[in-house]
Amino acid sequence: MPDPPPGKRRTRATQAASPHQLTAVHYGGAAAAAPVLPGYAELHCRTNYSFLEGASHADELFAQAKLLGYSALAITDRNSLAGIVRAHVAAKESGVRLIVGAEIVPEDGPAMALLPVNRAGYGRLSSLITAGRRRVDKGQCRILMSDVADYSADLYCCLPLSAETRLRYERRCLPGVSRNLPEDTLLTVRAIFGDRCSALAELHGGPRDGERLQRWLLQCQQAGLPIVAANDVHFHSPRRRALQDVVTAIRNRSSLQELGHELFPNGERHLKPVDELLAVFGGRRELLERTLQIAEQCCFSLSALRYEYPEELVPAGLQPVEHLRNLTWSGASERYPRGVPERIRGMIRHELSLIEELHYEAYFLTVYDLVRFARDRGILCQGRGSAANSVVCFCLGITSVDPGRIDVLFERFVSRERNEAPDIDVDFEHERREEVLQYIFDRYGRDRAGMTGAVISYRPRSAIRDIGRAMALSADAVDRLAGQLEHVDSEEQLPVRLQEGGLDPESLLGRRILDLLKSLLNFPRHLSQHPGGMVMSRGPLSELVPVENAAMPGRTVIQWDKDDLDALGLLKVDCLSLGMLSCIRRAFDLVERHHDRRLTLANVPSEDPEVYEMISRADTVGVFQIESRAQMSMLPRLKPRCYYDLVIEVAIVRPGPIQGQMVHPYLRRRAGEEAVSYPNEEIAAVLHKTLGVPIFQEQAMRLAVVAAGFTPGEADQLRRAMGAWRRTGVIEKFRVKLLEGMRHRGMSEEY
Repeated sequence: MPDPPPGKRRTRATQAASPHQLTAVHYGGAAAAAPVLPGYAELHCRTNYSFLEGASHADELFAQAKLLGYSALAITDRNSLAGIVRAHVAAKESGVRLIVGAEIVPEDGPAMALLPVNRAGYGRLSSLITAGRRRVDKGQCRILMSDVADYSADLYCCLPLSAETRLRYERRCLPGVSRNLPEDTLLTVRAIFGDRCSALAELHGGPRDGERLQRWLLQCQQAGLPIVAANDVHFHSPRRRALQDVVTAIRNRSSLQELGHELFPNGERHLKPVDELLAVFGGRRELLERTLQIAEQCCFSLSALRYEYPEELVPAGLQPVEHLRNLTWSGASERYPRGVPERIRGMIRHELSLIEELHYEAYFLTVYDLVRFARDRGILCQGRGSAANSVVCFCLGITSVDPGRIDVLFERFVSRERNEAPDIDVDFEHERREEVLQYIFDRYGRDRAGMTGAVISYRPRSAIRDIGRAMALSADAVDRLAGQLEHVDSEEQLPVRLQEGGLDPESLLGRRILDLLKSLLNFPRHLSQHPGGMVMSRGPLSELVPVENAAMPGRTVIQWDKDDLDALGLLKVDCLSLGMLSCIRRAFDLVERHHDRRLTLANVPSEDPEVYEMISRADTVGVFQIESRAQMSMLPRLKPRCYYDLVIEVAIVRPGPIQGQMVHPYLRRRAGEEAVSYPNEEIAAVLHKTLGVPIFQEQAMRLAVVAAGFTPGEADQLRRAMGAWRRTGVIEKFRVKLLEGMRHRGMSEEY
């Protein structure tokens, strides 16, 4: 635990607090006094999305800011907006306003926090980061002061002043560049930004802080530059100082003992009570009050972002919804050459109405365009997942599953209540998927198309490896510990696993490593790319989100991942590869060559009894989805006789149903060995097709609503948590609400 500031004594209660507990930190044996100012806005703060530079999640920072009475918090990750969506969500939950920003670090100038004052400024900040990222390899950034000047309009500049800022600037300067900071720099920055500029005074308990502040005040007065208070925040609480040191060691690929001056000298870079900040700055209220004035100017919110689809998807003279309606009814005539059944007509009208109401027509047209391209090239493709619930997708050729054969649930795919963007995953032949991706880049250009990012976060095994190296543990010891953390489902298992790896969790070293391990879990480590998620836009994509080079030449990737896009309601298309589609296409070619019969995914004969006899014998080597040993052992027991039986077969041999003890009850009920009963009619309506046993995610969502009182939005969060089972601690938070809701509605403890 870091030392408290000089003259402060941490209380015993604070010392014993959990490293994850979100409470305001108090000193001197009592809670900090109420703020003597109406509020404060921290203008310089990193999250852990600065990737191994910050030591707190955005939700931790905003929760702490709320406890301390902050009015606003600027998130300024280094050369990045990768974490700004997480901050946006956290800010809405906390009620503390987010100031969008980024710390820009020019190669030939000082670091500066740039804050957009409006939507145009945000577009310039995103484009500035893109310019720096696109000129170097993936993961790097090279920005020059000339770039800053080019994109400076509608941006507010906060120039940090601190002893560490100066040292790092001097180490980074190019030969021949002036090393005088802040003297020369103040005038240069003032010339670029004019009145949209302030200096940030940042004091962290140094021996000459008073002298330093007086010097800065004089220099800024001479340069005509306002000076305001800031703290260069890297973590929400001083308890995170130890983790900050460790991520610094990881970033430098060094041990803690070897880092020296790369480590912060103390733990002062945390969110502080306002009255304590006032004391740090010698009672100069105006330095804190000016932060609120800057916060008022920088009022841009990510809620103002609007996604615009490419215009070339729609013929001239038509609106997107008209074009989608025409394509759908035309496709319906092809799918049903003997006439479209009235039930299907009703489903089409319902879906098109909901799509138009939620303004998703352009998304369906985007996916249709990719599928059309693939089919024109003879590339086999098929929409997967919940898109099979859509008759519109069937008519457009996106899926080949006839909705007339199954009990479709379009609201699982597109829902008014959830107001969630649809997510259509399309599989392409694995040997030809690259042709589809290249078509996207050729059609829209690298400035309007990019691959979705994927944030790689720490799991127990990767976390213990990096912590072990930072703590200078031997390679053998790290390997043993990592081997024991291969499969960990909860934090409660960590002490036992460490013990089995040869580390006493009650020892001083063991307790320290255990605390670090718990804190580092689910921390973002670096930005990768989604295997096939694509985002296309009408205008430059870089004005929506920063874009950087992918590892593969000719490809680009955005800084946001799938969850970020979902949080903002922005849409992506997943272009995935599937080897089995290549096999099926070859099989179709063989049938046509030898039997002169052209088959497609849509007209393959269905419900062939001989096929189900083969499947029931588990003669399924090479049969997609039911060829694993686990599936082959289940097939003779379940004996599928229709398509829906296969749907259940594939779903039931999964970790969730197996661990939830759903398999044997279903088999017993299917064999007539166990009676089927339901607590009430509502639950019967959800579970009757699976004999009272919940197997599908759709059933889990419906059960959460009818049996536990979840709202549709909460049920969708539960579904997402179920999909993120690998992430420790995500699903547990729904457990109490689910059980209490069921008890309240009269469910037995056993049920």
